Amino acid sequence: MARAERNEEQTDGGMIDKLVSINRVAKVVKGGRRFGFAALVVVGDGKGRVGYGTGKAKEVTDAVSKATDAAKKKMIRVPLREGRTLHFDAKGHFGSGKVMLRAAPSGTGIIAGGPMRAVFEALGVQDVVAKSTGSANPHNMVKATFDALKALNAPRDIAARRSLKISDLIARREQAHGNTVKAYDEEAGE
Repeated sequence: MARAERNEEQTDGGMIDKLVSINRVAKVVKGGRRFGFAALVVVGDGKGRVGYGTGKAKEVTDAVSKATDAAKKKMIRVPLREGRTLHFDAKGHFGSGKVMLRAAPSGTGIIAGGPMRAVFEALGVQDVVAKSTGSANPHNMVKATFDALKALNAPRDIAARRSLKISDLIARREQAHGNTVKAYDEEAGE
């Protein structure tokens, strides 16, 4: 079975669609083989919402449209720092695929492999460093990336749960990176 990996971007009402992979699949029946296509699509709004979906059909366009519809139904919100990177580092896994995501300073860009890059571009992340180990299967990499992204929380939510100020929560991390804590306090209105 042949697998073609492509990244096609289409904007549809503010949504970014990324075709991660197309796979030709076969069903063996009495008279021979019936061929179809399976598609993996990542959809995002570029502002912190992203989802993925799969679809199978006899034609490529039908499979892609099914996958896009499924992705739009399963979108998650990911908190972004300054609208360009992640707040914290995260790890995720699915099957034997493991990913590690790290927040990066401004100007770094997206340093990630193919399927993970599609997720970050659809999400609207501009600066991130990602590493994948284990399975290189696009489905496992996308699902492991979503596992890591689901584990992320905004500092405001964590501080509210712990009854702390945002500045107290992130002071240690900010001192290590040399950034100012005031930006978070001003954002929170404290």
